[in-house]
Amino acid sequence: MRVLTLQGGQSYAETVDRGDARPLTPIEHARRIAELAQEKLAADVVILDMRPVCSYTDFFVVCTGQNPRQTKAIYDEVRERLKREEGLVARSAVGEREARWILADYLDVVLHVFTPEAREYYRLEELWGDVPSVELAAAG
Repeated sequence: MRVLTLQGGQSYAETVDRGDARPLTPIEHARRIAELAQEKLAADVVILDMRPVCSYTDFFVVCTGQNPRQTKAIYDEVRERLKREEGLVARSAVGEREARWILADYLDVVLHVFTPEAREYYRLEELWGDVPSVELAAAG
């Protein structure tokens, strides 16, 4: 598992537990979403830096659940934890009912949770192949 590490080497969850968390920067927000998705066993988690080509968001977090049930569970975990720990709520979300492609717009980060079939069909990484991907922080 990979963990979001802030300056000073502490995980973001540790700073929340102590009560001295600060607002996340867009890249920290993207990494936090990726971390939460991985905790629910999301596969092939990728962060795409959309800033060079996009005016409506900074990062895409793209990941895969093995089936619609897991896809929904990944989205639910991210939604609930961000709301509880950060007070952040997606501006909009679509696809929860079918759970083949769930998109949640957090303004500076857009989360895409796919089933394997939907991810292969839409191929976002190929569509946005000219944008850099962001390395996920390694567990410490």
